[in-house]
Amino acid sequence: MSFGRLNRRQAVLGSAAALGAGLTLPALARASSPKKGGSFRLGMVGANTNDSHDPATWGTSGLINTGLWGAVYNNLTEVGPDGKLVPELAETIEPSADAKTWVFKLRRGVTFHNGKALDSGDVVASINHHRGKDSKSAAKGIVDQITDIKADGADKVVVTLAQGNADFPYMCTDYHLVIGPAVNGKIDWEPAIGTGGYVFVAHERGISMTLKRNSNYWKAGRAHFDDVKILGIADVAARMNALITGEVDAIARVDIKTLAMLKRNPDVAINEVTGTQHFTMPMFTDVAPFDNKDVRHALKYAIDREAMVNTILLGHGRPGLDSPITPANRYFASDLKPRPYDPDKAKFHLRQAGLSELKIDLSAADAAFNGAVDMALLYREQALKAGIDINVVREADDGYWSNVWLKKPFVMCFWAGRPTEDWMFSQVYAAGADWNDTHWNNQRFNELLVAARAELDESKRAQMYGEMQALVSDDGGAIIPAYANFVDAVSTKIGHDAQMGSNFELDGWKCIERWWMV
Repeated sequence: MSFGRLNRRQAVLGSAAALGAGLTLPALARASSPKKGGSFRLGMVGANTNDSHDPATWGTSGLINTGLWGAVYNNLTEVGPDGKLVPELAETIEPSADAKTWVFKLRRGVTFHNGKALDSGDVVASINHHRGKDSKSAAKGIVDQITDIKADGADKVVVTLAQGNADFPYMCTDYHLVIGPAVNGKIDWEPAIGTGGYVFVAHERGISMTLKRNSNYWKAGRAHFDDVKILGIADVAARMNALITGEVDAIARVDIKTLAMLKRNPDVAINEVTGTQHFTMPMFTDVAPFDNKDVRHALKYAIDREAMVNTILLGHGRPGLDSPITPANRYFASDLKPRPYDPDKAKFHLRQAGLSELKIDLSAADAAFNGAVDMALLYREQALKAGIDINVVREADDGYWSNVWLKKPFVMCFWAGRPTEDWMFSQVYAAGADWNDTHWNNQRFNELLVAARAELDESKRAQMYGEMQALVSDDGGAIIPAYANFVDAVSTKIGHDAQMGSNFELDGWKCIERWWMV
C-alpha cells in the first residue's frame, strides 16, 4: 500500500478524505492566470521582538508562519488548496500494514537555497531536532511517537512509530517540521535556508521580514512574486487602514464589525473560508456541579447557537455541535445537528439532576478570543430563561492562559483546531492529555481513539470518528457554540486560485507561494 503522486495517495487517505474540500465561500478577488513579477506586501498579526528562526520555538508569529514556514521552507507533506494531503519533499509515502512504519522516498533534483542537494540526512536531522528527552520543541508531542528515524540511502527515510498511526503523513505537515540543510547531523536555523519558493533576505524582529523569489524553485506553478515584504501590524484598525491606503496588499483577521464598510471598497476583495477554528466553554467534568451529565446537558440546551453566530460572529461562521471536529475536517460527522436553544429542555435536565435552579461562575476575557466577553454575557441572558444564573467573571487579559484556562472550572476558550481528528482529540479530549481542559475521561472514547489511530480502512475510520464526535457532544464537558470562518481581505491587484486552503488563514498560510499579481 502506498501513495505519492496524486493518483496514488487514496490508498491511505481515500479520494474523499479532504480537509475543507469545497468549503471556500464566495470570494471577490479576481481570478486570472498566474504570472511572474511584482512586489507583494502582507499585513500580519503576531510579530514578536523575540521571534526565533528555530522552528522548535515557532508559535503564533504571522511573520514566521507566512514567511518562513509558508514561503522559505517545505515539509515532507503539505495540505493542498483542496484540503487533500499532498506529498511535498516526499515523492511517495509507503506505510506498513499496521501503520507503524512509514517509508518516505524523497524527490530528486531539489536543492536548498545555498546550493546543497536535499538528501535523507537533512530530513533525519530536521526531525531529530525536535526529539529527545530534553527537547522543548513545540512539536515534541508529535515526534514523541517516533521510536526510530533513519536514512536508507540518499533519497529514502524510514520512520518507525511506537504504535500505528494512519495520520502520520498529515502530522508531517505541522509548521514546526520544516526541512533544513544538515551539516554533520545538525542544522543551523538562523540563516533560514530552505528549499521553498522564496529566499530569506532580512528580518527586523517584531517589525518586518523581506523575501525574494527562488528562481530555481522545484515546484511548478508556484512562487510568482519577485519579492515579498511582511509587516507586523497588531492593531486590527491599523491593519485594515494599511490595506485601504495601499500600504499592504493583503491582511488577515479582518474586523468583522466593520467588514460591511470594507466590502464597499472597489479595490478590496474579501476571502472567507470555513476552517477548523472554534470557540469553546470547557467545564471540569470532575468538579461539581459539572460532574453531573444532566447539568452539562442543561447548560448545552441553555445556549442559543444561532444567536451567537449572528450576534458575535455577524454570520461569519456556523453553529457548533459541542464537538471540536468542524466541517473543514475530513471525518466531520455531517449527521450530527446543533442542539436547539430549548430552555424547557434545560429545565428538565436540571430537574433530572435534582436542581430547580443553578448558579455558576463563568470566567471570560477577550484574551480568549475577540468577543469572548460579549459571548459570555449573551449566554448569561439566554440561560436565565432556563433558571440558570451565570455570573460572568471578567478576568484580566494578561495572564489569562496561564492563570485562568486549565485553572478554573468553567471558562471561555478558543482553539484553532487541528488538521486531523486524532490530533485534536489526542491533545484535548483524551484521558490524561496535558490540554484536556474538561478533565473528561470516557472509556469508550479512549478505546476508539487508539483503534482509529491505527486503522487504515477509510470507512472504518469514518465510523469510529463519527461515534467519537457523538460521544464528545453528548457526554463531554465542552460547550462549543460556534465554528468561526477565516476572513481575510485582499487587494484586487492580487490573484489566486478559486479554491482557498482552509487549514490556516490566508490560503493555509501559503498565500506567498500560491498568489500572484493580476
